[in-house]
Amino acid sequence: MTLTLRPTWQLQNSSALRFPMLRMSCNLYPEQELTQRFWNNMPALWTTMATTTLSSRTDRLGLIPSHLTKNIKIIIALRPNTLYPTVAAKALATLDQLSGGRVVVHFIAGGSDAEQAKEGDFLTKDQRYGRLEEYIRILRRTWQSREPFDWEGTYFTFKNFHSDVVPANKNIPVSVGGSSDEAYRIGGSLADIFGLWGEPLKETKEQINRIYAEAEKAGRTDRPRIWVTFRPITAETDDLAWAKAHRTLDALTHNTANGVGKSSANAPAPQNVGSQRLLDIAKRGEVQDRALWYPTVTATNARGASTALVGSYQTVTDSILDYVELGADLISIRGYDNFNDAVEYGTHILPAVRKEIANKYSS
Repeated sequence: MTLTLRPTWQLQNSSALRFPMLRMSCNLYPEQELTQRFWNNMPALWTTMATTTLSSRTDRLGLIPSHLTKNIKIIIALRPNTLYPTVAAKALATLDQLSGGRVVVHFIAGGSDAEQAKEGDFLTKDQRYGRLEEYIRILRRTWQSREPFDWEGTYFTFKNFHSDVVPANKNIPVSVGGSSDEAYRIGGSLADIFGLWGEPLKETKEQINRIYAEAEKAGRTDRPRIWVTFRPITAETDDLAWAKAHRTLDALTHNTANGVGKSSANAPAPQNVGSQRLLDIAKRGEVQDRALWYPTVTATNARGASTALVGSYQTVTDSILDYVELGADLISIRGYDNFNDAVEYGTHILPAVRKEIANKYSS
């Protein structure tokens, strides 16, 4: 579930519906006052700014989940061009302490030169991945080392850096996504979690094998956990779900034609490999495997995670279990009607998936 306009209300309902993770759309802003424990290390709170403007005094994203929930993990999406790694290391550690060790950081290297240039980032795609690799190594060293250290790399340089703020469990899980060779290499060698967009089972398995091969090549004794994202459209029956899917598609097509949202009718072909892969697969047919639906991909020019799972509660549950059987450790689901879809998922899909997995491993 993605936090949007009413974070307190959504967090309360997310907890009640037993969502295990919550993705925060936000920027990081340092705050000088938190507690005496973190005073000398410029603690930082994650303040909700990207989706809506909230008071930094009352709606602090770092405090809300730790106050209102006990188990939900907080996924922070972070672009390395937006914050120096030494500041990010302290800020993430602060939030991890506030939440009792529930933070995950998901890195976005940036798949579009044009989008990155809007924020003053003029590195090439390969350079952005090189910066990401350096960024992750700096964070890990900061969290795991108690001694000040110097860094003189290709993209970052600093002297005698040390942070007294450390994560609750001495480390924070790092997530990387993508479908390019560099994404596989960096994610396979360094990431705790590797994020994939929903592709057919065959292509997903090929990507998982590629990630595992990169982990082995890097000398790892473990493997990244695999995280696959979908946008389910579901209802009591398959027929009702398909009717809902076509209404959703009509709305997406209308919005694209009228320049509403992130996509427009004259948008250029995407530069990132992940979107290119989705569009290529869409040419093979609207429905792949059991229920993977691709018209939502073409309607949005594959802007982000856009593949849908369409069907009854049982059909969508079975589709998710197909990916679990394939090797997915984490499944991310979000709909097009955020809150109502979240209620539907939490009421019908999550309990069914949990029950099937429990039955499988108990037998």
